[in-house]
Amino acid sequence: MLRAALRSGAAHRPVVFEVFTRALPPGRRFGVFAGTGRLLAALADFRFGAEEISSLLATGVVDDDTAAWLADYRFRGQISAFAEGEPFFADTPVLVVEGTFAESVLLETLVLSILNHDSAIAAAAARMVAAAGERPCIEMGTRRTHEIAAVAAARAAYVAGFQSSSNLAADRAFGVPSTGTSAHAFTLAHPSEAEAFAAQVAALGAGTTLLVDTYDVTAGIAAAVAAAGPKLGAIRIDSGDLAALARAGRAQLDSLGATGTRIIATGDLDEHAIARLADAPVDGYGVGTSLVTGSGAPTAGFVYKLAEVDGEPVAKRSVGKVTRGGRKRVLRRHDPSGQAVADVVLPSTISASRTPVSGTTASGAAAPRDRELLTRVVVDGELVDADLIGPAGTRRACEHHAAAIAALPATARDVRFGQPCIPVVHAAQA
Repeated sequence: MLRAALRSGAAHRPVVFEVFTRALPPGRRFGVFAGTGRLLAALADFRFGAEEISSLLATGVVDDDTAAWLADYRFRGQISAFAEGEPFFADTPVLVVEGTFAESVLLETLVLSILNHDSAIAAAAARMVAAAGERPCIEMGTRRTHEIAAVAAARAAYVAGFQSSSNLAADRAFGVPSTGTSAHAFTLAHPSEAEAFAAQVAALGAGTTLLVDTYDVTAGIAAAVAAAGPKLGAIRIDSGDLAALARAGRAQLDSLGATGTRIIATGDLDEHAIARLADAPVDGYGVGTSLVTGSGAPTAGFVYKLAEVDGEPVAKRSVGKVTRGGRKRVLRRHDPSGQAVADVVLPSTISASRTPVSGTTASGAAAPRDRELLTRVVVDGELVDADLIGPAGTRRACEHHAAAIAALPATARDVRFGQPCIPVVHAAQA
């Protein structure tokens, strides 16, 4: 496309691309926008070096003129986006790229690969956090996904409310708290369960978490308390009827004086399994496979579509894939109590002055009635705020997600399959 656009002259036309999803995954009440921090960091390094250009020339993908253009490439346009951690809905632009056609079209794969992956993980994580209530969730999916995706998944889950991850690289890169337990292999490597537990406690202290289901849970709990004493930090149960085992385990721990020892449940958990454990005496959940794979985290379905050329709207008319032309604004409308009631999508040329812009919450504090969701994050190719990336950006995204989720209707936290928790209203309907 770039090579042909440079030849036709279209490469230099000012354009607007929008990222949106046509539909949420079936039964999902909202999505979670995630990955902006990683995208903005990657954008700064998105260049074509001598090796890349040489390869493109050798395979005939580009000609000499295109290669020369790529050698000087960097994105010099504007990007607006939802705040990371923001809930989103279908047919609503969550990120807008403005620049020339050439510089903007090259970003499509970079943008979509990061946002689709991280938003899928974050949406799944948010549902699991909702099912868990006040109990913490631990991300444990590294061994079930690609080694690089594992770090991104740990970050996205943390943005959506998971409290920690077993992935140490996510801690180093993004400040995601790290935690973990031993595996069954550690127990099997010792002559007996008692000796394995004694070795772990000797190395890590009584506050460690001991995996008690390698052989027999009842015997395992007895051996764990014998090794660590009543101050044992936690036990982990990874198989069987988790609810029944947790109840029996709680009674056994209490009878042994380990009343403060927590019970961590793991083993192919998803939001529905977590919800079924709501009445069991479980203190936390470790989640892996269903969080980081397509079965539990279906794609966000984001697409990157041209909405404007030379200041004029353009739109597809393809059957089943019609787009809405023109650059847009997105407002989240709230009732007087501060609860979100709708997302309003309107052309950027239309003022929102007719809509209420201030109000009060139930507690009497000032709160916006209409909140602009798209804000500038890149201007003239430069990041507007360094705290949008790295550990600072991750912390900010966590805080924003918690506040934005709290403002959604209570139905948002219902993990049963249902309809989107608020409607999307386009300008013609507003």
